[in-house]
Amino acid sequence: MAKLDPALWRDMMDYLRHKHAPICRRWFDDLDPVKLDAGLLEINTLTTVQRNYLQQRCREQFTEAAQAATGALVSVRFINGVAVRDDQRGARRHRKATSPPSRHPAENVSRSSTGKSSMVSPHTSSLDKIDEFAPDLVQTVISPDYTFENFVTGPGNRLAHAAAVAVANQPGTAYNPLFIHGGVGLGKTHLLQAISQTILKSNPDSNLCYLSCDTFVNQFLDCVQKGQMNQFRNQYRHVDLLVIDDIHFLANRERTQEEFFHTFNALFQSSRQIVLSCDSPPVEIPQLEERLVSRFQSGMVALISKPTFETRVAIIRAKSALRGLHLPDDVISYIASKVDSNARELEGAMNTIQGHAALGHLPINLNLAKESLGEPTLGARRSQLTLQQIIDTVTSFYDVKLSSLQSKLRKKSIATPRQVCMYLARKRTHFSLEQIGGYFGGRDHTTVMHAIKTIDRRIGEDLRFARQVEQLEDQIMHPSSGSTDD
Repeated sequence: MAKLDPALWRDMMDYLRHKHAPICRRWFDDLDPVKLDAGLLEINTLTTVQRNYLQQRCREQFTEAAQAATGALVSVRFINGVAVRDDQRGARRHRKATSPPSRHPAENVSRSSTGKSSMVSPHTSSLDKIDEFAPDLVQTVISPDYTFENFVTGPGNRLAHAAAVAVANQPGTAYNPLFIHGGVGLGKTHLLQAISQTILKSNPDSNLCYLSCDTFVNQFLDCVQKGQMNQFRNQYRHVDLLVIDDIHFLANRERTQEEFFHTFNALFQSSRQIVLSCDSPPVEIPQLEERLVSRFQSGMVALISKPTFETRVAIIRAKSALRGLHLPDDVISYIASKVDSNARELEGAMNTIQGHAALGHLPINLNLAKESLGEPTLGARRSQLTLQQIIDTVTSFYDVKLSSLQSKLRKKSIATPRQVCMYLARKRTHFSLEQIGGYFGGRDHTTVMHAIKTIDRRIGEDLRFARQVEQLEDQIMHPSSGSTDD
């Protein structure tokens, strides 16, 4: 057993900054490579949130950097001061399997370092616990970036921010439920995760359940099929805080709405906090039962709207500071003027500029920003393109048929090009979400919203995929520019 040489650690960090710049954060400076033993590098984090985030979102990149720095076949694992070791986890599972059921039911889903789902028990931090009832579903990963300190307020989000802070400071009493709605990439998820992190920081023993509505629906259906509804109800009806992103996915799901209605009542009557996000206000969620609409409106309903130019400038400054990335003032103003939609696209523009700078070993300046973002990429009018142009280019690139995109097939080889088509159609044409969904097999607007969020997230996390989408978009805009082969 040996501690990693400081020079090798610096080489790892340099490798990450040059090869995987979009994932790098200033708090990486606080990571501590505690030991290198038998080909396993253990890296200590300050918090469980950091540990879980890095383990699930950045482990491959850190492993790649470790192997490049050491020249050896090294794997990486993230731990923290209170992390439960694998051998302890195995012993705990064995004890639970041979012991009577606990009086305290499992109340949350997380994912262990082995990739297997695990359930939360009530005696340690909600992000670091295990129980025997474990549906094979991935819980939403909480990002260390999404704190109140890193949230930029402006005219369009001030009410939602104030309500979120109040809920985090007085869960179950301030505003219950808190319902935050607005378009894609405007900060709803940021506020939900900031609430979660604040409550966990002040009370690590809180039973927190944070997930997407899509996960809730899938887990409900899975438990119905397996006859595990008692466990399902115990999981959700005894938490201290239930946070669900994209609650509009309850639309048109009568059985799931019935179950969520009773879950909502159980939590509300016991003064447990409920926080929900949606792309529309409760009354505009299609085919949502009136009794749920009424309950969603009974607390605080807060809208988040598009950021103003000044707010966009502040968002860019905040996000660049998180990365330790210096952007000149003229570059910040240029990005804020070119991208007027949401924070996620602002971050995507930053990723693009940072990627071009890293690949070319160039300083970031206004000329590089203009070359990286270019008028054809971000400034062309949607009306210049037809949906068919997008479909022809995407289906050719992925070698799929339009009939497959319009089918009910969900395998990745079909779902990815379908989602890319929806993303580009929304970005580059005048069609509404409903019209786009209708063209792809009669899907509703929530499916299109989900596709857009999925592609947005992948672009922010995967530089290679981001380049691929950028090349596709460039070919659509300039058909004579040649192949999109990566």
